[in-house]
Amino acid sequence: MYRNIVFALCGCILSLGVFAQSATIDSILKQVEQNNQELKALVTYVESERLELKSGNNLPDPQFGAYYLPFGENSTGDYTEFQISQSFEFPTVYRARGSLIEQQTVQLKLDYKAKRQEVLVQAKDYCLNLIYLHKRLNSETLRVKQATQVFEQVQELYEKEQVGILELNKAKVAWMQEQFKIQQIENDIKNIMSLLSHLNGGTEIQFSSGEYETSLKLADKESIWQEKQIQDPELVQLKQQEAIAQQALKLAKNNSLPNLTAGYNHQGVSGAYNSGVYAGVTIPLWSNRNKVKAAQSQVDFQQTHTSSRTLQAQATFEKQYSEYQIMLSKFQEYQATLSGMNTEELLLQAYQLGELSFLEYYMELLYYRQAYDAMQEMQYQLYISQNQFLKHQL
Repeated sequence: MYRNIVFALCGCILSLGVFAQSATIDSILKQVEQNNQELKALVTYVESERLELKSGNNLPDPQFGAYYLPFGENSTGDYTEFQISQSFEFPTVYRARGSLIEQQTVQLKLDYKAKRQEVLVQAKDYCLNLIYLHKRLNSETLRVKQATQVFEQVQELYEKEQVGILELNKAKVAWMQEQFKIQQIENDIKNIMSLLSHLNGGTEIQFSSGEYETSLKLADKESIWQEKQIQDPELVQLKQQEAIAQQALKLAKNNSLPNLTAGYNHQGVSGAYNSGVYAGVTIPLWSNRNKVKAAQSQVDFQQTHTSSRTLQAQATFEKQYSEYQIMLSKFQEYQATLSGMNTEELLLQAYQLGELSFLEYYMELLYYRQAYDAMQEMQYQLYISQNQFLKHQL
């Protein structure tokens, strides 16, 4: 029984450990979206602007006026009058303005979505940078181990007077350089973690993955472009601005209809009075002049602007897609060439057998490592480009 309890506790501890280490980029982005202070502030701003827009479609306040005229020479007594009235625009104006407010509210939500995308793209860039730095840290840790081994061997040979002081100094400098690289990478990781925590509203994030989570392959160009037109806030906003202009034109046309006033009027003198309904019409002969033409011009502008910006965005998209595919092909060639090599181990064996001097060994090793580092850098840049390319999916 006790053994079963121990096994159960161990299982719980292991599961908790796995959970603690299972932070993914998606989970990080969800945290950032929830905790980012700028996004929180923008949510409040969007709501305040939405309410402000809605208030613009309220009825004007009712009016109450009264007269009491006790002075003067008359035989009928003091004159009194009061009136309550309510002015309002033609009913279709409120409907048109309400539709415009709905379109403007959609625009506000798209503004938030664009800012959210900007924040999440930056957060994902930081995560990708951390993965790249951890991969480099793993490589440099192994290189320090190898450099330590070589330095100790050279030191032994120096003590046996089989190599000179110059050979020993070269090995020591190489060993120190590798150690310095680790310190630099660890400092870079610390700085990126600090930036990521700032995006997360100051809350620290635990993320130490050393492997990229997605493939570098992209879907076909046409399907991605169709997806971007539907999901990318920058492109959707163009269509939304056009819809707002169309609705503003409808409102301008409805504003040509008369404003109305209705109310109750009471007039009285010496116990006698007259009362009844009051009605009035304001004909907008001058107030709406040229406003319909201006609204139509805005519609024409937005349609042309949307078409121009969409074509420009498509051209940029196709250029980026082509460049990405070329870079991916080059990376795959690098990867295929370097993955089958065991150069570092072979060079170390050749050095240990005395087939290479330390300088020859180190120069050959440096050449191979530069090629490997360039491949890692290329892989990282591809993921950064992919993040920018597919940001509409965040």
